[in-house]
Amino acid sequence: MRTVAVVGASLAGLSAARSLRKQGYDGRLVVIGDELHRPYDRPPLSKEFLAGSLGETDLSLEAGDEDLRAEWLLGTRAVGLDRTDRAVRLADGREVRADGIVIATGAAARTLPGSEGLAGVHTLRTLDDARALRDELARGGRLVVIGGGFIGAEVASTAYALGLDVTVVEVAPTPLAAPLGETMGAVVSALHTDHGVRLLCGVGVKGLSGESRVDAVLLEDGRSVPADIVVVGVGARPCVDWLAGSGVELDNGVKCGADGRTTLAGVVAVGDCANWYDPRAGFHRRVEHWTGARERPDAAIATLLAGGALEPGVPRPPYFWSDQYGVKIQFVGHAAGADSVTVEAGTADDRDVLAVYRRAGDPVAVLGMNQPRLFTRWRKQLAAAGS
Repeated sequence: MRTVAVVGASLAGLSAARSLRKQGYDGRLVVIGDELHRPYDRPPLSKEFLAGSLGETDLSLEAGDEDLRAEWLLGTRAVGLDRTDRAVRLADGREVRADGIVIATGAAARTLPGSEGLAGVHTLRTLDDARALRDELARGGRLVVIGGGFIGAEVASTAYALGLDVTVVEVAPTPLAAPLGETMGAVVSALHTDHGVRLLCGVGVKGLSGESRVDAVLLEDGRSVPADIVVVGVGARPCVDWLAGSGVELDNGVKCGADGRTTLAGVVAVGDCANWYDPRAGFHRRVEHWTGARERPDAAIATLLAGGALEPGVPRPPYFWSDQYGVKIQFVGHAAGADSVTVEAGTADDRDVLAVYRRAGDPVAVLGMNQPRLFTRWRKQLAAAGS
């Protein structure tokens, strides 16, 4: 290959570029990103950066002396992929022709319909999002977080520590039930009420009120929750619209094999936009976790450089972590399909717990709350069992 284009300049794209050089590719490397910023770390955006304990330079994912010998095309968005010419079309009119293409365009935060142009309403996905939200939180007031997932929970925790009055609204009866199951989802989300943060569950949002600036969140049950600031944390959608008509199969993102290969030869996908086949489960999954964006590009790049001739391996079980109200939460595997969950150490009431999810007696997932050492041992066991 003479030219490889990596479309996406966040962690997954950077990891792919690094993997290309690590695996011996010495040709032209072009990295395309729609943000103007060099690659930065996203997990601290909802925690340390939002709290003001980390600055922007601390977020950099690149070492000071790192040189990937890449052409960086930042601040321009990919708008199309021409499979005949093997060219990535950019919004500024340029084209990048490449023998190999890595799709790493990530995902974008979902917004709340009707909130456009209303001051005080935020999503949190990018550095620019975090800058704007940090400035607002510094002024204090009443914060309503719409969505009780991990991003929403981390924002609520950070805002609570900053002294804001915080309410979390979640449409599901139990927050975090999808990733953690109802039992442990209830345990983890109880951290909100442990700290005096209001948690309103089982009710949807009808809309927002306010003329130029938001002043309340209107719930479907008729209640109105006063708000000076609103954070919408209702998930993310894969950024794959630009691939329409390209021949790359799309299904909840870019549909891939267990090694990231797509339906087009010489094209692989990694990161939040990639819906990889999971041989452990027997179906495709889209994993939006830091570790997946860091680890899986190695396999995808090996496939790309080998022309798809390699036999795909078994990816490690997905892992993520969260820090909320001083509690370190770690999770590995998939809770879906588990028929039991047992507490192996600690107690749920003390939020100091190690819980193992099993299916037909076999461990399929592990949750730790302030149990890093024991969790690490279980994580290794789970990875070894599926390899």
